[in-house]
Parts: sequence; C-alpha cells; structure tokens
Amino acid sequence: MAMVANLQYGWTLFVNPMHDKFGWTKAAIQVAFTIFVLCETWLVPVEGYLMDKFGPRPVVLVGGILAGLSWIMNSYATSLGMLYFSAVVGGIGAGAVYGTCVGNALKWFPDKRGLAAGLTAAGFGAGAALTVIPIANMVKAGGYDKAFFDFGLIQGIVVVVLSLFLIRPPLTAIVAAVKGAVNPMTRRNIGPGEMLKTPVFWMLYLCMILVASGGLMAAAEIGPIAKDYGVDKIPVTVLWATLPLLTMALSIDSLVNGLTRPLTGWISDLLGRENTMVLVFAVEGLAIWGLMRFGHSTAGFLIFAPLIFLGYGEIFSLFPAASGDTFGPKFAATNNGLLYTAKGTSSLLIPLANVLKASAGSWVPVLWIAGALPIIAAVLAKFVLSPMRVRMLEKVVADPVEKGAQTQAT
Repeated sequence: MAMVANLQYGWTLFVNPMHDKFGWTKAAIQVAFTIFVLCETWLVPVEGYLMDKFGPRPVVLVGGILAGLSWIMNSYATSLGMLYFSAVVGGIGAGAVYGTCVGNALKWFPDKRGLAAGLTAAGFGAGAALTVIPIANMVKAGGYDKAFFDFGLIQGIVVVVLSLFLIRPPLTAIVAAVKGAVNPMTRRNIGPGEMLKTPVFWMLYLCMILVASGGLMAAAEIGPIAKDYGVDKIPVTVLWATLPLLTMALSIDSLVNGLTRPLTGWISDLLGRENTMVLVFAVEGLAIWGLMRFGHSTAGFLIFAPLIFLGYGEIFSLFPAASGDTFGPKFAATNNGLLYTAKGTSSLLIPLANVLKASAGSWVPVLWIAGALPIIAAVLAKFVLSPMRVRMLEKVVADPVEKGAQTQAT
C-alpha cells in the first residue's frame, strides 16, 4: 500500500515540471490524474471479485508490475496521449493493490473492521511521507523524468516481492453484533447484485463522492494552489529540517492522511461509523474554507492543508468498515470495490476545478464549493444514512450457518 501511494499523492510534484517542459496546460496534465483515479477505482470491483475467488497474492503481484511500469512509462512520455495511457496502466495496478489489501483486512478482522481497514489504508495515506522529500529533491536535481523512472522501478519491485507473503483469509462467517451496539451489523452475507438494489449503498456512495471531491482536489491541486498563493518556495523549518513550504506541507499532509485512517477507524469502532463521519467530514469542509481564507500565509497553509487530509483520509477506513458491517464479509472485497468507485466518480471534478479557476481568475469559487460538499455529507450521514442503515439491518434475515464456518460473537 505504501509503495503505490506516490502514484496519487506524489503526482502534484510533477505537474509544474511537465507544464514547464512541454507547455501542456495544467488542466490537460490533470486529465491524466483523473484517468488514473478512474481506473484505480472503477475497476476495483473486478479486482475485488478476483481476490474473493483466487485470494490476494496473484492480484497484488500483477498490480505491482503495472504500478511500477506506469511511472517508468511516464519518464519517457513526450505526448499527452502517452501520459494518459500510462495513467490507465498505473490506475489498474494501484487499484489491484489497494482494493485487494483493504478487502483482505475486512475479511481477516470482522469484529474490528474500522481499525483494520484504517491501518491497512494508512499505508496508502502515509506511504508518500517518506518519499515526497527525496522525490522533490530528485525532480529539482535530476529532472522529473529520472524521478519517475527510479521510483517507479523501486515501487514495483517492492510490491511484487511483498505480494508473495499475502495469505487468503479462511473465514467468511458472520460476526454476531451485540443488540444495541454502536455499529449494527448484518446477519447475512449480501452479494454485490443485491447490494446495488439497496438505498443504503447509494447513500453511502453519495456521501463518499461528496467527501472525496474535496480531498482529491487538495491532492491534485495543492502544488498549483501553493504556487499561485506565492508560498510554495518559502523556506520553512520544522524540528531539524528546513524545506520549501510545499515540500514540507506535502510531507505533513501524507503523515496526517495516514494517521487519520487507523485513528478514525478505531474511533468509529467505539463511537459508531456515522457519528465519526459527522466530525471528520465537518473538519475537512472547514479546513478547505480555512485554506481559502488563510492559505496565503505560511502558517495558514501549513495548518489548513494538513487538516484537509485529516478529514479526507478517513473515508478509506469508515466507508469500507460501514460496507462490511452492512453487507457482510463473504463478498467484502467486491462490495467494497463497488463502493470505492465513488472516488473515481469524484475525480471527474478535478479538471473542472482548473477550468473554474481559470475562468474566475482565483481559487475562491473552487474552494467554496469543495468545502461545502463534505459538510453536506456530514448532515446526510447523521440524519439520513444512520437511520436508513439501522432500518435495513433490522429487517435482514440471518444466514444459515455454513458447514465448517465458525460464528464469533463480539
């Protein structure tokens, strides 16, 4: 997970260098980011099905090869067409790794889904924290193409080697939830076809789109925003390190983005999925507005940019956990893969953000809209999703106990 994190969270470091070298518009370059996210997310249901059927090892192995190949291709790309094709390859690879690893966690630890999904997803959130500084330094010293090649090769090799150690979960039985528990759980494994017919799935999907839109905008545009605000190269010292503000902010963003996933997953195990959603969704929306208002200052940028990722990153623990609770562990990888496509749907807004910014002449309208979306999601989670999910689970008829399966009690 950590090795494919750069494909998304390190991308912003390459946007300006490619613009400067080839003269491509930033909106055109960001189409590659959108393609990557679409392929990373919309094909996860297929990869999840393969994981449910064959286990995690072969799916992650192929994903590692494709993820490494994508950045190597980027190092040779001299046209937007090649850049876009590489985004397809990288998206398929990253999705195979991401969807399989999270689905694996949901199956292995059904009674602690929030924490398990959060710890697993933390690798994708925080993985770029250790590499964003060397990548930025390599882009500056040796060129962005060398950074693409070297890190693509390293990342691909590591994923392929580690995939050989993954083990298929042996248990798909339902975990019985205590009556009145903060996280109600299904008494029956619900397949993907049946799940798609439930209003609960589509409300989860809508909430995830709203929250992911703001976070993806930050991930893709934080570099151009910092440059337009005139703060990207301001030297900043934190502890023993002095770095340009953008590099420092990206390092902190990655750490926070990783930390929030197990933290909010664990909190949701204790306080409930929707209760935790309300808190962190509101944090993301207010942080985006804070960046709009105070991001022109060094302190403002370093405070509010990480807070955006604090609110955004938790969707990768809370939504998988809610999916597993609601639809069961047997088809967890496929079901969560279908829900994860909401992130891909959200990515369609990224090029529109550049268009809106270009027409308005500032980031203000973009950030106003991006901040409002997660706040709307917070309201929906508390007052629509929560009661809807409870009503659905109260009506579910329990599965018969499968031969050889053990049913655990929380």
